[in-house]
Parts: sequence; structure tokens; C-alpha cells
Amino acid sequence: MQKKQNSVIMFVEIYCYNGFYMTQPSWFQQQFQKLQQRWDVKSPAQVVIILLVFAATGFSVLYLKKLLLPLLGVGEETTIWIRILVSIFVILPIYQLVLLFYGTIFGQFKFFWAFEKRMFSRILKLFR
Repeated sequence: MQKKQNSVIMFVEIYCYNGFYMTQPSWFQQQFQKLQQRWDVKSPAQVVIILLVFAATGFSVLYLKKLLLPLLGVGEETTIWIRILVSIFVILPIYQLVLLFYGTIFGQFKFFWAFEKRMFSRILKLFR
């Protein structure tokens, strides 16, 4: 009886494709490895969790934007420049808070807190 492996993602080093075994990692695997190194995380599962946090944050902020813009008096008849400014000064901070919220829920607060600090330091450098 084979032992089942319980994990979020199972990566196999050797892939079978049309009867030939390939020892090279797939493009998908290579991208995960790059993200894992860039973000300095320990496992591919952590990469998946981080990507899920970014996705959930994006969808949530889009939903909140639909609710908030009419409350602020910004509609389709509002000029594009006003909508851009509202997005920068209202939606961007909301995005950051929601990102930290989801990061905390998924157990990645430390990663996202460091991410936020890096991002804000880059924004501040633009104004210096």
C-alpha cells in the first residue's frame, strides 16, 4: 500500500512526457524557483500562499473600489484625472491595509510587512 503525501503542492523532479523522462524542470517549476529565491521563502507552498494573498487582495480591492467611488462622489462622468488621484490617494492605502489583513490571515504577516516597508521606501525616494 502506497503512502499518500499530503501537501499543498507536490513537485516531482522527473516528469514523464510522451513516454520520455525529462530531468529538466519545467518552465512552471523554474518560475516558482525564481520567486522562491527572490522572495527568500522556504518552500514552493509558501510561494503559492503569497500568490493567493495577492490575488485575494486584488479582487477585494476591486470590489471595495466599486463601493467606495460612488460614496466619494466619483462616477463615470468624473474626469479621468480626478479618478486617478482618488485611486492613488484612497485606493492605494486601502490596498496596503487589505494586503496586510490577508497576509495575516494566511500566516505570512512577516513577509508582507517587509514587502510594505520596501514599497513605501521606494515611493518616498520618488519625492526626495
